[in-house]
Amino acid sequence: MSLVRLEGVSKHVLLPDDSRLDILRGIDLAVAAGDHVAIVGRSGSGKSTLLNLMGMLDRPSEGAVWFRGEPVRKMRRGKLDRLRGGNVGFVFQQFNLLAGRTALENVEMPLGYASGREFWRRRRTASEMLERVGLGHRLESTPEQMSGGEQQRVAIARALVRRPALILADEPTGALDVETGATVMELLDDIASEADAALVTITHDLHVAARARRHYRLDAGVLSSFDLSSAPTPAEAEASAPELAESVAEPELEPAPQTHAGIEASLDVSAREDAPERAEVAS
Repeated sequence: MSLVRLEGVSKHVLLPDDSRLDILRGIDLAVAAGDHVAIVGRSGSGKSTLLNLMGMLDRPSEGAVWFRGEPVRKMRRGKLDRLRGGNVGFVFQQFNLLAGRTALENVEMPLGYASGREFWRRRRTASEMLERVGLGHRLESTPEQMSGGEQQRVAIARALVRRPALILADEPTGALDVETGATVMELLDDIASEADAALVTITHDLHVAARARRHYRLDAGVLSSFDLSSAPTPAEAEASAPELAESVAEPELEPAPQTHAGIEASLDVSAREDAPERAEVAS
């Protein structure tokens, strides 16, 4: 059974002049546990929108999204929030770290909504994850005190700290140098393999895409299988067809729809329901 499945998914929005902008068109995609999928496409092609639909942050205009065989559209908000908080790890392109909070506090945040042993060991678990991404010396640093690459690694540590079943990464190496980027991708692969988690990566870097087992291109809202072995390098594509080079080399700058407050609000339901269990453990 697929972990997450999209059937005939389309997404559109109405513009101020009442015209319709089609972002995604008839997407069919199934991702199983342990799978690694890479999606490439030019800026504005809808890659981040697709990722948000897979992660249940947004709903399609048409079609259906299924998670572990259950239709997402039939879930109530509280159940959906708990399902997402416990099973999906997001690496946002814009980091979405909480300003004024330390790296340790940012990574610890998802564990604040856990229960039992996972809750009481949250600080130690967060510290160990920051060590794994090479930031053991930056536990008490705030986002304002860190470089873009360091913030990216904190965001990755936060996404992985609960060992999610589905990891969704939007340009995970976009702010990193080549060596650090390779280390981070190896970390994503290792943790996904350890937990038999699915990893879906959006990237403009063909070296990053090559780590996946399945490859897709998103163009004009249409998703198609992508044979990476026959794809030109960005330099070759630039020489022969600039538009192809853009589709594989330009990072996407679509805004994430969820703010810091929205993330905390979406998890608040599970926090309240888990509180009695934590109290019982403490006693």
